[in-house]
Amino acid sequence: MHRFANPARFMRLSQVVLPWLAVVTVALLAIGLVLALVVAPPDYQQGESVRIMFVHVPAAWMAMCAYTSLAAASAAALVWRHPLAEIAAEETAPLGAVFTGLCLVSGALWGQPMWGTWWAWDARMTSVLVLFFLYLGYMALLNAFDDPTRGRRAAAILALVGFVNVPIIKFSVDWWNTLHQPASVLRLGGPTIDPSILAPLLVMGLAFTLLFATLLIVRMRAALIERKIRALEATDGRMFG
Repeated sequence: MHRFANPARFMRLSQVVLPWLAVVTVALLAIGLVLALVVAPPDYQQGESVRIMFVHVPAAWMAMCAYTSLAAASAAALVWRHPLAEIAAEETAPLGAVFTGLCLVSGALWGQPMWGTWWAWDARMTSVLVLFFLYLGYMALLNAFDDPTRGRRAAAILALVGFVNVPIIKFSVDWWNTLHQPASVLRLGGPTIDPSILAPLLVMGLAFTLLFATLLIVRMRAALIERKIRALEATDGRMFG
């Protein structure tokens, strides 16, 4: 895996993969939206409000997956000081923050008709809000020091410390009495959701995963190009300065 982490090799490989990944992502998003908004029946309890879950649940999955990726990339950057790991972590944070924000907003939209409130300070909602602030804190620390290296190190340490919040989000419904229902998809006994709801939910989950991967590759490529331009400008400045 280390040899694939070479920036030049990443640029060549991503140039080939990115167009295909984008096409598959768009196709899955289109299929998932049709299944979620047209094919899936209303829930017998939630009615049409269940359709919010086809965005809310995948966004929640990606909020946690993105932070897991952020923590892994931060660990690799701290241990091996690899520039591609640094870039992966830095470009993951804004995407994770967007998915987490989408999770919080869609959850509030669902909670109002279902629970009669936009927000409740239960364990899962609060821990997801903490996750959102962790993303913001990571991005703030990156630019909090005059020395970029110190900023990256401080942000990486925060990402690793904050990772403890991910299992708290996952198991909060089991550890505490919350408004959220227990796990109904990823559970030992198998999913408890009706197939007519489960199928579009899984398609949307896969579509969100590929969307995250596509956007991350685009952002990493842009960041690498920006670094190369800065290096060339610095070289020209030394030559003619």
